[in-house]
Amino acid sequence: MQGDNPTLSDAAALTLNVSASPIASSSHSHGDPRNEIICEGWLLKKRRKKLQGYARRYFVLQSEGILLYSFDPNSKVRDQISLPGAAISSSPGRKDIHVDSGRVTFHIKCLTKEDFDRWMSSMRKFTSTGSEMEKVKLKRSHSHSRAATSIGIHAGKLQHATIVLDEMSMTIDDLSNACLRLEEDDKRSFRSMDKNRPQGPRHKDKDKDDGKSHSLLSIFKKPHSTTSGSSHHRSNFNSESFSQSSIVTSENLAPLIVKLREQHNTLSDLLQSMSPIHSHYRSPLQQTINEEGGLIPTIRAPGSMHSLNRASMSTVSDSWYDASEGEELGAEEYTVQDDLEDEETVIKESTFVDTDSSAREVTSDVEETPNDTLSLPVDRRTLLPSRPPADEGSLISILRKNVGQDLSNIAFPVTFNEPLTLLQRSAEELEYYELLDKAASSSDWIERICYVAAFAVSGYACTKHRSGRKGFTPLLGETFEDVRMNFIAEKVVHKPLVIAYHAEGRGWELTATQAGKTKFWGKSFEIIPTGINKVQIGSEVFQWNKPSSFTRNLVMGTKYLEHCGEMVIRNTGDGTKCVLDFKETGYWASSPNVVSGTIFSRDDKPVGCLEGKWDEQITQKLDSNTFKVLWRAAPFPRDASEYYGYTYFGITLNEKTPDIKDKLPSTDSRFRPDVRALEEGDVERAEQEKQRVEQMQRERRQNGQEPRPKWFKQVNGSDEWIYIGGYWEARRDGWKNTSIQTLW
Repeated sequence: MQGDNPTLSDAAALTLNVSASPIASSSHSHGDPRNEIICEGWLLKKRRKKLQGYARRYFVLQSEGILLYSFDPNSKVRDQISLPGAAISSSPGRKDIHVDSGRVTFHIKCLTKEDFDRWMSSMRKFTSTGSEMEKVKLKRSHSHSRAATSIGIHAGKLQHATIVLDEMSMTIDDLSNACLRLEEDDKRSFRSMDKNRPQGPRHKDKDKDDGKSHSLLSIFKKPHSTTSGSSHHRSNFNSESFSQSSIVTSENLAPLIVKLREQHNTLSDLLQSMSPIHSHYRSPLQQTINEEGGLIPTIRAPGSMHSLNRASMSTVSDSWYDASEGEELGAEEYTVQDDLEDEETVIKESTFVDTDSSAREVTSDVEETPNDTLSLPVDRRTLLPSRPPADEGSLISILRKNVGQDLSNIAFPVTFNEPLTLLQRSAEELEYYELLDKAASSSDWIERICYVAAFAVSGYACTKHRSGRKGFTPLLGETFEDVRMNFIAEKVVHKPLVIAYHAEGRGWELTATQAGKTKFWGKSFEIIPTGINKVQIGSEVFQWNKPSSFTRNLVMGTKYLEHCGEMVIRNTGDGTKCVLDFKETGYWASSPNVVSGTIFSRDDKPVGCLEGKWDEQITQKLDSNTFKVLWRAAPFPRDASEYYGYTYFGITLNEKTPDIKDKLPSTDSRFRPDVRALEEGDVERAEQEKQRVEQMQRERRQNGQEPRPKWFKQVNGSDEWIYIGGYWEARRDGWKNTSIQTLW
């Protein structure tokens, strides 16, 4: 998105034009009397990518309440919002206007007080208290009565469509994985029986058909055992059928997957477009909250949607105007306190590598034991002990006074939590750490940075179904370990919350400091991470930033999570980089969660491309017809939506397996009583324990007994924390010479 960043000297050029110019009228109204322009002019719009400031855009407000913008009056419309269904928050002192549709948020800045007053006056016509909106209500009264009759008919269809959509999504995952397994099996079978392949053209047609039938049907059947009967059955399949099955699989299954995925997207778009009806008949409201800047999960809660109808509020007081059941009165309006809008106070998030530790030997937890050759694989659980609590409570009653504010200091009931701490959530981002193993083993710099990029994207896959609950805020001094990637995390600062973590693998090392900030805009949450991430591979250091995350349709409609913005992965040594663009799901977009990337050489020339989705896969484009799959997300459990939206990896994070149960320090998150109680479904005990451990932390702080960070230290003059070592050594010694403070 191009455009100059105007300054105050441009005020004259940005003066609001209340009367419609002929050019603007022809560009945006299209001669339709219903789209009469009631306000238009130049405003400043915040760019979608972070740290790019504001750009001048031409805005038009139509009589039907459609707010749209373009580069200039003669350009095509870039995006639009329907004000009657949006939340409008404003900051008079800063002359800011925030319009949140649930799908997208416009952050607008006016350069003069007159501009601000005119635009707000025009927008208020579409709030539930505006006189113009009352006229619209009268015009629509007949259509509402007719719609009431048809809603009951649509409800059953929508419920069935939702079930079909869920089943289709699972089928896509199963089909994709089955296709991969089948191709590998056929290749191995072809190689093993290549010597005995029968010759002669007379068998080809018949064997090709047999191979096709075998390949397609084997997806839905269990594999044969190695009994004599099954051996006899396999003998009827000659090697020719196996070789042909591989060809048929690639030629037929791949297009089927593409077609099924297109149908899935079409059905998703249909449900999204019918959300005004659908939202009244979905019993669950998937609440969303984030207290300390971590990414947020999803779960359903029963209860009528009618208790959370759209409302309008002209100030930050408690004066709310409830809409009638099933009726959309207009936009919600909020006033944001000016002192809460300081964009310069965003908490820093940095990641870095401890350069002094590069010479340390990278070892795994198994290798530390003297009898590692006798170690057995760890049997990890695949199901949580209990489903989430049924009732999350009213999210809106908590948030309605905090529009535009940072939510990190707000206390929420335990029913808004998931049974993981933010330390464990940090470890969850490293689920696909084997991608760094591949990067470290590669001798090609393009392939190496591609795998690092795939790893950076893969950390978001676990958030696909996680837009409703937040992780527990760690206590100061709390830790979490995961031996699979030698991961150790610790909360090092209480306010603002700062988490430091370190991990090691085969030839790579990562150390990070995480913090962040969240804001509620009336319809959406914005999660604002800042800073960089660094991974060291040999002598190379790769660093990248994280894009913003949004939870859309928070109050009404189908709620979803998306990550938007630019992620630049740089090799700090030679200047090569990979620029990833997390696409925002725009007004006309049909495919969500899209990520595209470009590899640049040290002289800033493009030398490669990446594409994919952050919840599915990332591929490297080798040529116009060839793609290399770098990473593919593992399938979710079939009942993931009933268990906090966890992946199989996430299910294991709070488990005390026999190999670590007696080796963990008492500060590990797995021992937190409130988290354990919630995981087991005891909500009352979880709430009591949460209040108890938080009170203990307050008392330690009042008595000057707060624990100091034990495994990380802050770099002088910066917000970075680095791992100082010693954790795994103390663990190996059974914590005999280590002072461990009681936290709960």
